[in-house]
Amino acid sequence: MFTPLIGMPQGAEWLIILAIVILVFGAAKLPELARGTGQALRIFKTETKGLRDDDEKEKGEKVEKPAELTASEKERIAELERREAEIKAERERLSGN
Repeated sequence: MFTPLIGMPQGAEWLIILAIVILVFGAAKLPELARGTGQALRIFKTETKGLRDDDEKEKGEKVEKPAELTASEKERIAELERREAEIKAERERLSGN
């Protein structure tokens, strides 16, 4: 049986990789990097779902419609957007822009 020369990192190897990433990018940039990665993954997922939905439409299969947001969910989204705007304004104020 074929065994790969390089395996997946485990335990302490992940800590070493994390330390190198912190040294290269700096601790202040890590949240921004993670946020950007999360947004990219979210976009990727929606695009692949859209492609699957398009394929199902072409085949004539029934496509589920996304559920409508409830009033409490809409309020929660509005609250989160307001907080995000406050954080952005505070970040700009602290950075001197």
